[in-house]
Amino acid sequence: MEIVVKGRNTEIADRFRSHVEEKLTKIEQLAPRVQRVDVELTHERNPRQADQAERIEITVRDKGPVIRAEARASDRYGALDVAAGKLLERLRRARDRRKDHHRYAVPEAVDVPATLVTEPAQEAPERPAPPTEPGQAVETQLGDSPVIVRQKCHEATPMTVDQALYEMELVGHPFYLFIDDETGQPCVVYHRHGWTYGVIRLNTVVAEKAEANHASERVPEHV
Repeated sequence: MEIVVKGRNTEIADRFRSHVEEKLTKIEQLAPRVQRVDVELTHERNPRQADQAERIEITVRDKGPVIRAEARASDRYGALDVAAGKLLERLRRARDRRKDHHRYAVPEAVDVPATLVTEPAQEAPERPAPPTEPGQAVETQLGDSPVIVRQKCHEATPMTVDQALYEMELVGHPFYLFIDDETGQPCVVYHRHGWTYGVIRLNTVVAEKAEANHASERVPEHV
């Protein structure tokens, strides 16, 4: 298992690097096939956010879905403890789900009860061109404003809504973007109030078919 530790706006001391490797040794027990673990430490320079100045993001990559956890604290060791605890819990859930799939040979629903509410897609503001390489992160300035936009490119493997909800919980995000394997539509699942979820779909497939049909109607018949 390869552990890669890198810093943004900060330096990584050998002592902390060794502590990270020791803290994450349990990963192999829960995910024996893990290939790489990325640990990113970000230091917030704003003194007003001193109580959350250190942010840790841990990403586990193996043959299954990406599993991620992050945490903030006033010191990097505290942030690492919290993030590692979240990560190990998500790894246990992923391991238990794999065991259940092997036992019953059928996919199970997400272990968190969910009420799905479909809502219409909202128009997104204009953004800089996204990166094209999977896993690549690009930071660009938004026009003349001081806003910095960080973008990543991910593989778009078609999946069910159930699988998307499961993978969203594994990375600890409030939303998850995916391609629905039944309709081919780009979709987003997200947390709503309480134990409910929502789904937003982009009707691109239907729009493309309608345009194709309209174009065929405009083709004159051969005499």
